[in-house]
Amino acid sequence: MRADIRRLTAGFTLIEVLVALIVVGLGMLAVIQTVSQTANNTAYIRDKTIAHWIAMNQLTQVRLQPNAPAIDKTSDEVKMAGREWRWTMEVKQTPVESIRRIEVNVRPSDAPEKSSMAYITGFYGTAVAPAGMTQVSWRGNKQPGGGGRQGERRRDSETEPPPQQTPLEPGEPVPSDPEPPQTEDPSS
Repeated sequence: MRADIRRLTAGFTLIEVLVALIVVGLGMLAVIQTVSQTANNTAYIRDKTIAHWIAMNQLTQVRLQPNAPAIDKTSDEVKMAGREWRWTMEVKQTPVESIRRIEVNVRPSDAPEKSSMAYITGFYGTAVAPAGMTQVSWRGNKQPGGGGRQGERRRDSETEPPPQQTPLEPGEPVPSDPEPPQTEDPSS
């Protein structure tokens, strides 16, 4: 009888081996799921980054044009990183007449039309101060002779051209706005 007890305690029983295999199997399943989730997340982030680059490229192309974009909705396909993408760009007028809002939406070309992988908004405008100036005319230039009401919209042909600025030399300080004339206080 002692020989039988020694034989049983000398090695693992079949039940102990099965329990150990189940524990190892569950642990490996958790590791495989974690690695799979990480791979899926990496692919999603890669696609989202590429879609954002496409959107930024479209916005930059519009901003580099010499003329303001037409108020319209356009769409096209582009190939980047070995994959086909569809971008849609909508140009809208803002309350500021010299600025237009540009919305770019990008998705994989095989994705549903209402889906979006990247969405950006940018602006195109001419209400920018010339180099060396700090004041910006957000309502456009006034009509010659000082006419024009506040908030009135004017066609481009009715506005004055911006004043010509001389370029600054390297190291030359940027001129500041002239200070208003000082008036003396009569009580002093």
